[in-house]
Amino acid sequence: MAATRFFEFLRDSPRYSDTPGSIQRLNKRHRFLVAPYVDEIRGSSVLDIAAHDGRWSYALAAAGASEVVGVEARAESIEQFAGYPPGEAKDRVRLVHGDVFDVLPAFVADGRRFDVVALYGFLYHVTDHYGLLKLIQRLGPRLVIVDSEFAVTTEPVVRIVREKTDNRLNAVAQVPGQTRAPVGIPSKKAFEVMAESLGYGVEWADWETIRPPHRRGLSSYYRQPPEWKRRDTCALRPIGGRIGD
Repeated sequence: MAATRFFEFLRDSPRYSDTPGSIQRLNKRHRFLVAPYVDEIRGSSVLDIAAHDGRWSYALAAAGASEVVGVEARAESIEQFAGYPPGEAKDRVRLVHGDVFDVLPAFVADGRRFDVVALYGFLYHVTDHYGLLKLIQRLGPRLVIVDSEFAVTTEPVVRIVREKTDNRLNAVAQVPGQTRAPVGIPSKKAFEVMAESLGYGVEWADWETIRPPHRRGLSSYYRQPPEWKRRDTCALRPIGGRIGD
């Protein structure tokens, strides 16, 4: 898989200018989160769940999506998108401010449909994984791309932990004054059980194709015991065709 330098434009962004390693990490992740799915993204309507500052929404639009709707709970993160380079790709992105568990039900009620759903770095910041997957299913995508932390065990379990809500990359507070929110890290087996029960087949990416000398900045994908979680990527596709057709 060819290397990409897609996110180099972020070097001019105040949020990334002093962390060149994070841009290198994004470029390497692009090879697994976007590049393999370009043919399916091209011409498609895409939903980017927990879009953060719109960086992946921008990448999905640049990959040829006809439109990208990003949902993000933190208004200050959405504001960063305004500083990205203008052009046709940026024009095809619309960022919606709101909690995913409020916005997605509204989309469902309105009969909204998406061809592709991007679920990058969010699954392990919630506890209702199955509820989230059911909402996604009702939007009718033919492809769901997931990148998440997963608990390292062969058992179908979810490990509950707490994380600080003042970190812009973490869960948002669910009640006033909440400084630490409970989140769940599912095992890969647990996630497969949930997805398959909704009619999705699960195809895992092969991160081992990146040779050890080129894994700098990607340590979360290669954690070994005694670490109890490791990041991974997969694609969900309806078994037998698009659900709801």
